[in-house]
Amino acid sequence: MSVNKRILPLLILGLLGACLMLGAQTPKKLSPKDLPPQFRKWLEEDVVYIISRKERDVFLQLESDRERNIFTEAFWKQRNPNPNSTTNEFKAEHYRRIAYANQWFGRESPAPGWRTDMGRIYIMLGEAKEVQKYENLPELKPIITWFYDGMAEYGLPGSFYIAFWKKDNVGEYRLYSPINDGPQNLLTHYKGDMTESDSAFQQLLKIEPNVATISLSLIPGEAMFSATPSLASEVLIRQSIPAAPYEKIKSDYAEKLLKYKDMIEVDYTTNYILNESLIKVFQDAAGLTFVHYLIEPAKLTFEQVQDRYRSDIQVNGIITDPGGKTVYQFDRSVSLDLDADQLARMRAKTFSFQDLFPLVPGQYKASFLWKNKISKEFTSVEANILIPEPAGFSMSSPVLAYAVDRESKYKAANKSFMLGGVQFAPTANSLFLPDETLYAFLQIRGLPDPLRTGGAVEYTILKEGAVVKSLTRSFKDMPGRMDFFETFPLAGYLSAHYELKIAILNPDKTERLSTSARFDIAPVARLIRPWVLSLPLPPSNDPSFSNILGVQYLERNDLAKARPLLESAYRRDPASTRYALDYGRALAAASDHAAIKAVARPFMADDRKYDFLLLIGDASKALGEFAEAVAYYKDYLTHFGTNIPVLNSIGDCYIKLGDTAQALVALERSLQLNPNQEALKALVKSLKEKK
Repeated sequence: MSVNKRILPLLILGLLGACLMLGAQTPKKLSPKDLPPQFRKWLEEDVVYIISRKERDVFLQLESDRERNIFTEAFWKQRNPNPNSTTNEFKAEHYRRIAYANQWFGRESPAPGWRTDMGRIYIMLGEAKEVQKYENLPELKPIITWFYDGMAEYGLPGSFYIAFWKKDNVGEYRLYSPINDGPQNLLTHYKGDMTESDSAFQQLLKIEPNVATISLSLIPGEAMFSATPSLASEVLIRQSIPAAPYEKIKSDYAEKLLKYKDMIEVDYTTNYILNESLIKVFQDAAGLTFVHYLIEPAKLTFEQVQDRYRSDIQVNGIITDPGGKTVYQFDRSVSLDLDADQLARMRAKTFSFQDLFPLVPGQYKASFLWKNKISKEFTSVEANILIPEPAGFSMSSPVLAYAVDRESKYKAANKSFMLGGVQFAPTANSLFLPDETLYAFLQIRGLPDPLRTGGAVEYTILKEGAVVKSLTRSFKDMPGRMDFFETFPLAGYLSAHYELKIAILNPDKTERLSTSARFDIAPVARLIRPWVLSLPLPPSNDPSFSNILGVQYLERNDLAKARPLLESAYRRDPASTRYALDYGRALAAASDHAAIKAVARPFMADDRKYDFLLLIGDASKALGEFAEAVAYYKDYLTHFGTNIPVLNSIGDCYIKLGDTAQALVALERSLQLNPNQEALKALVKSLKEKK
């Protein structure tokens, strides 16, 4: 297994940041009539009965035919019973139903068959198990019943009827509603009170008992205590059946496709998979605050190469402030290379990718994009994160684990959910067994002295609001502690929903702060625990962490905190291109141009110089070394290609050097690339007039 353990931010993830910031804005929603004809037909005819509201809303926010084609492919793929098959049985069956409806159900209607009530029900539910026709009874208006069963997985009753009738004995068959139509309307010559159904029901019983029963309820065996039409039947035909085509479809894929459509390659766009996730924030012994996270995708696909099985995983993360500005971005890459036995053991479990990264105090939005480069599948996690100030009084949310390892070999390193020297195995779904132990960990920071001497922490397990277990730990019995770790054997607990509440108590036993976490005791004999892949990182004194935190402060425009951190990382490893560049950015923000040149100069003797050309060019220009700056800028353009700001800087340097001709060459080239530079146009005009 090859693991990339670097935790350096990517140099070029601007596209990721830009897309996530754009993703925070709601795209303009079109009207169906504004769609190109083929996509309007697809939305309003082909899939009108099987598309969910969320899918429809997303489709109307797409901005190009390319995106709509990608969406339709993803739409059908989500419904394919065999995603690995080259044919889509669901799609083929759906279009067969449309063709059948058009052939058989539009004959007595001016509309095509798919628009009739019979066509609509047939397209949504398919062939009925049994069809009964009551078309030649003089006492009854024409009635047809369809019987279905075995569709409970779609949120429907175990068995049910659908009835169609001709209101005026002619025309197309309409869907029958026990409440809106009632048994009295099924009779040809009913003379009774049209507002009550009892006498009509009694007449129907004498004519056709099966029709009489269905006239009140479409659900066989429903308890009926009077001849009152069934409300459950109305729910069935108005809500349950229309929702059945997408009952099992997780529409999250549509929102994720919309959010990440500009960030992922085309091959990934139709392959969104679900996940479970967990994100927690804890401080380590050195005082650094880390975000611990796990992502458990619904599946992990491998590619077979001879007798080996490979999967390449990449996780891109981006952290933005409340204004949408990127504060930190990173990339993790892992290649899995397994033999057949390893694959068999792994496939028996779910897969859990676990990781962590440091973050400076503040409020943030975190987005994680998980990709399998082998299968072109992706999933994502978004969350709000609060990193408290180190000096404040605060309480973390707890992490609940089903196992711990007190002897982990990674104690000296930083590792996800390695907390207080103990490796926790958290559960993303908060499921436990009655014979397991629940391990709970949380942190309390900045405990005030009155609480330290007279306060306590109280743990309470509740079931439906009732206390199941409670214990209290006095702070004075735990001097100097920030980490709080408790175990709760679950023997004797019944399968149910529970809540673990943790409260900080004042000396008078009143509650000061509290937090809680929900968990479930599963009604099963065993749970499949995940196969965990966790990337260990260096110890907290590694310069990489000083660099990461310094960059985060720099992105937040806090130069006072950024500069010493970035300088510390650079001084400890002055040969690192990354550290030198980031420290150089801080020096540029501080206008310490001479120091920038001193930092960059050692890198100018090899290919690493290209990373520093813009930085040292700007520093030289600021110091009035215009000829030297021009040389750096031109070297930059030769290597990286045309750049408008660099051309403008070259022009400015030539003006300072008194070389108007060369200045005009650079500035006019800039205007060719972007004519909408009004101030530059005026400058060029002025320079020409002075020649």
